[in-house]
Amino acid sequence: MTQIEDTSREMRIDPESFAGGYFRNAVYRHWDPYEDIPQSLLEQDRQRLIESDIGHEQFEAFRASVAKFGAGEEAVTEDLAPLMLVFDDIDDQMFISSQIYEEAKHTQFFDRYWREVVNPVAEAKGWEVTSPTDQRYFPEGYVELFDRTEEAMHRLLEDGEDTPTNRAKAFCHYHLVVESVLAQTGYWGLQATFSEGPPENWNETEGDDVYLDGLIEGITRIRSDEGRHVGFGMHKVQRLVAEEGVDPDVVQQTLAELLPLVSETVQTDFDTDSDPTPLVEYAQEKLSKRIEIITNAEAELPPVEELVKIEGADDHAAAGDD
Repeated sequence: MTQIEDTSREMRIDPESFAGGYFRNAVYRHWDPYEDIPQSLLEQDRQRLIESDIGHEQFEAFRASVAKFGAGEEAVTEDLAPLMLVFDDIDDQMFISSQIYEEAKHTQFFDRYWREVVNPVAEAKGWEVTSPTDQRYFPEGYVELFDRTEEAMHRLLEDGEDTPTNRAKAFCHYHLVVESVLAQTGYWGLQATFSEGPPENWNETEGDDVYLDGLIEGITRIRSDEGRHVGFGMHKVQRLVAEEGVDPDVVQQTLAELLPLVSETVQTDFDTDSDPTPLVEYAQEKLSKRIEIITNAEAELPPVEELVKIEGADDHAAAGDD
């Protein structure tokens, strides 16, 4: 029988801890990617795209963005494992276990969307049916960003490398750039392009009136999970800076080095005729706000809903948004 290493605890877990509260929130907001995204919504998306006048270039840009989301969710599902091994606190371990499970759910949604919407539309339009793993969909900046994230996470498993500074870098790569800035910018672009009421200053183009309610329902539910992921990472970095002596300049430098890779990625998404400037500016603004909070020990983290809010977009019903 495995011996309990931490004998100082009266009870096994602390439900009032930051991680404990987030875990409880994850349980409360659980959703099923198989049952809670109605088949009728995916069928509606498929039919709307087939009947639309979307051009081949627009569709190619669309499925490239879906491919990147799916690959990104798969990558982060794998890359979280080192944190499970280096965390000592059971509350942290429980939260990360819920996050790994949620990332796997997100992977499943995008795989399902490709099978039930993207490929059938391509076939109906007489276009090439492609794989979501086709390398054409992943620009160099995207690949490098995830390679660096994997390296930062796995460094924690090397002898002598699980230091406060390296933990902060890992959280910066994973929770603050991939989860917070890249994903939220991508969601903003999808919301702008495929739902009613696009965010202010979005450059509308022909084809933007194809409303994909199934896609938006899926990413809305995904966002309800990722608010916790972002908040957890921000809390950890903030505490590492305030309590473990991590230099704030290391945090800012790490994030600044990764922003160009985010910008390169988002500029290749969505409609090829759209001006990518709003996406890049949105990413920069998100990152600036995150830096301001995590480098200030007195700053309070925003509520989960605020962390995933897509400004100017219509609200869509989802589990956990109540």
